[in-house]
Amino acid sequence: MTAATADSGARPAVRFDGTRAEAEALYALPFPELLHRAQLVHRESFDPAAVETASLLSIKTGGCPEDCGYCSQSARHDTGVRATRLMDPESVVERAAQAKAAGAGRFCMGAAWRSPKDHDLDRVCEMVAGVKALGLSTCVTLGMLTRPQADRLKQAGLDYYSHNVDTSPEFYGRIITTRTLQDRLETLGHVRAAGIKVCCGGIVGMGETVDDRLGLLLLLAGMDPHPESVPLNLWNEVPGTPVMAMAAKPDPIDFVRLVAVARILLPRSVLRLSAGRQYMSDEMQALCVLAGANSIFLGDVLLTTANPGLDRDTQLLDRLGLKAVTGGLAPAA
Repeated sequence: MTAATADSGARPAVRFDGTRAEAEALYALPFPELLHRAQLVHRESFDPAAVETASLLSIKTGGCPEDCGYCSQSARHDTGVRATRLMDPESVVERAAQAKAAGAGRFCMGAAWRSPKDHDLDRVCEMVAGVKALGLSTCVTLGMLTRPQADRLKQAGLDYYSHNVDTSPEFYGRIITTRTLQDRLETLGHVRAAGIKVCCGGIVGMGETVDDRLGLLLLLAGMDPHPESVPLNLWNEVPGTPVMAMAAKPDPIDFVRLVAVARILLPRSVLRLSAGRQYMSDEMQALCVLAGANSIFLGDVLLTTANPGLDRDTQLLDRLGLKAVTGGLAPAA
């Protein structure tokens, strides 16, 4: 996506060969011009007043053997998070019903595993089927998958698999050593081959540079097809994690710039403001929506970290004249 294409009024072409020079040029545009171009692209595929609502539940918390430096659930970090067993399917479906009643259209389930064991996957598949029967869109994040495991989840009715690449290829090794970026890409390949939609994004505020943030977007924009859903996480401060020593929240305007560049590079992906929204003012979130963000998580907690809460989100959507979409967002044909 070139700057000229974004400003031409023509339907944006989906590209997989965006260059760093193009991303840097977009990021450096005067702020009003960048948001204008992002909004033009956004309107070609999405209703600018529609925001997808989702809910996230930790179905198995803590005790993960990975060393992800940002994560409260790693067994290698002293974060105070207590490891729990996998929830029973009936309790998960009950929580999903509550989330639906609160306005969520997608229900996401997360388990702190390196990869699921087959007997645990039996129960997860039962959860997926139960949540699907409620009429909700289903999503899980379980760590790395084999192709047969991805096939089983698809058969159970899974719509999305969430598996973030987290950051740029250049910064990745500074925050994770127990699994490689290639490991993550292989899981995404298994998910795609099974016919499951991909939810894949990253985290900012871990001490990375602007170049790393653009590198993350270029990594996502180079995937063919692009992820249907792209979470943009602002790192939640977790005492006891290695990232605490190098973390620095991005300037709010810089974060909005990143959202706008993501919208232009990923014109048909749903962009989700995910973790870290409790740090964002209403004005910052409004600018993110103007830049092309069109999905949020509802609720007070995301896995183990805070979220703004249903009342604040409802009030913000009302003030902005936005409508919550519970049936899921899909780009215009």
